[in-house]
Amino acid sequence: MSNDATSITATAIRNANTRRKAMIKIPATRMTRSIVRIPFEEGFIKSVAEHKENGKNFLDVKLKYFGKKKEPYIATIGCISKPSLRIYCDRRRIPKILGGMGIAILSTSRGLITDRESRRKKIGGEILRHIW
Repeated sequence: MSNDATSITATAIRNANTRRKAMIKIPATRMTRSIVRIPFEEGFIKSVAEHKENGKNFLDVKLKYFGKKKEPYIATIGCISKPSLRIYCDRRRIPKILGGMGIAILSTSRGLITDRESRRKKIGGEILRHIW
């Protein structure tokens, strides 16, 4: 079993969306804070708060839904790069997710950023996730 923070965070969000949960609790690390910060800034997540419980830090992530049937804002959160197969790209080959409607999260030398920021800053990196 892998101890990959990005996949644990993505799986927690995906499972909470299928169960229509209002809030989930994720262990807080620098990587998980960055991974949750990006969808929050892009409007896929309602809010993020951090709290301490039994000496450990956790992130409380409130998910966003719309309509009477509580359809999730995050339709798909998928893995592109994983520990067994890393996917890198330079600034010219960064994919557009759904023609710009979704986002890709990249790990660069300047931290975790979206595909749009990466194109604007003209830097490439490892493509971790895609969200739409």
